[in-house]
Amino acid sequence: MSELVTGEAVALELRPAKLPSRGLAVLLDLAAAVTVYILVTLGLVAATASLDEAARTAVSIATFVLVLVGGPILVETLTHGRSLGKLACGLRVVRDDGGPIRFRHALVRGLLGVIEILMTFGVVACVASLVSARGRRLGDVFAGTLVVRERVPAGGQGGFVPPPPPWLAGRFSGLDLSAVPDGLWLAVRQYLTRMRQLDPQVGWSMAERLASDVAGRTGAPVPPGVPPAMYLAAVLQERQAREAQRTFGGGGALAAPAPSGAGGPVLAPPAGPAAVPPAAPPVVPPVAPLVPPAGSEASGNPGPSGGASAERPATGFVPPA
Repeated sequence: MSELVTGEAVALELRPAKLPSRGLAVLLDLAAAVTVYILVTLGLVAATASLDEAARTAVSIATFVLVLVGGPILVETLTHGRSLGKLACGLRVVRDDGGPIRFRHALVRGLLGVIEILMTFGVVACVASLVSARGRRLGDVFAGTLVVRERVPAGGQGGFVPPPPPWLAGRFSGLDLSAVPDGLWLAVRQYLTRMRQLDPQVGWSMAERLASDVAGRTGAPVPPGVPPAMYLAAVLQERQAREAQRTFGGGGALAAPAPSGAGGPVLAPPAGPAAVPPAAPPVVPPVAPLVPPAGSEASGNPGPSGGASAERPATGFVPPA
């Protein structure tokens, strides 16, 4: 059994499909493709009855290539690895790192499938699947894919990828993750799902090594004061956000923008429970200056009433008579 993770880091620990289930799925796919091919051929025979022999041969070859070769490629690309037979058997084609396949993966699988399945009646595919530890045929090896069973999750715990702390979420949106290989992403995901089951010292050393490998690929060092496991979780979440945005389209912002600065994002380690904003000093309302009553010497206005008395604010104090 092999542990896998989808490109969106959603599901873990799926069993690779073996030869019997894959063979049944291929038979169902071939039956559907041959049925479509026969129906299309009958329609083209009636439509091309007026053409010469060479034109009808060219149309037949084009129909064969489009239906029996291009059809499976198109279906696997649009369904992200689920053809009709795989859907019926509970199988799916994923990348080596567990992510959803794209057109190039389906194209390589389809072209080599013509040789492995159609031209050799499946002999080459069966031999390759029996020899491979994960049941992969040559098309999977060259395309970097794997067929897994979606309906049989592995027992046990540890399939949850812990999210990064809030103060790290979205802080690595400026990193270039294109140079990180799929195998390293798979190692990071598997470590994050099992780090609670490891010895603390062993887990810490593994996290440091993985964080160093990821930092070396991205070109930005691990920020000081950030534990390696939290760094790995934050970078993995950033890749998850980019993968989801690329797959489902970019609507809103998926991650907070990284702080600007030279040399990549700069992170501040958490300050702990004491990091509480200091209480603001109490606001003391301004006190109006005391103005002596009208007629006093300090007022500068000896008159009993005048402009100064009109400008003074009322204090509610009445001097004695």
